[in-house]
Amino acid sequence: MKEILDKNALNRVIKRLSREIVEKSDGLKDVVLIGVRTRGVVVAERIQKYLLETEGVELPLGILDITLYRDDILRCDAQVQGTEINFSISGKKVVLCDDVLFTGRTVRAAISALVSYGANMGRAEKIYLLEIVDRGHRELPFRADFIGKNLPTSAQEKVFVKFEETDGEEGVFLA
Repeated sequence: MKEILDKNALNRVIKRLSREIVEKSDGLKDVVLIGVRTRGVVVAERIQKYLLETEGVELPLGILDITLYRDDILRCDAQVQGTEINFSISGKKVVLCDDVLFTGRTVRAAISALVSYGANMGRAEKIYLLEIVDRGHRELPFRADFIGKNLPTSAQEKVFVKFEETDGEEGVFLA
């Protein structure tokens, strides 16, 4: 595997993305973070922590499980872990956090899950998409509002964003 971003570079990317959220959302009023399980949650937690340290604001943070909304559910071994969003998204600017944007199918599933969730908890004013890596090869017409790194790849290559919390190592890797 080839290292694309080391631990320090990944940390800088997350800090930059955090600052971009503040700029694009005209401050942090009505902003909430929702991480897509699993690594999107780590991204959201790190952004939440950084914004608390730098802006003095603790954004609400939710966890979105998209397992039941995947279009490959019958072909994958994903296990439902549950969605944990303990606040209303009504009128909020939702920053949907994930690690790698590839075909767009995860984004479609996440938006479907969020809209379904919103039926009970309100309609978001806006949904922003934040990705650590955009590697291209879209099958569905989605683009991220916040991108840590554009990384052109071949369709056969794989991109891994790894975090200490989930993988025991940290960085962005290409295989």
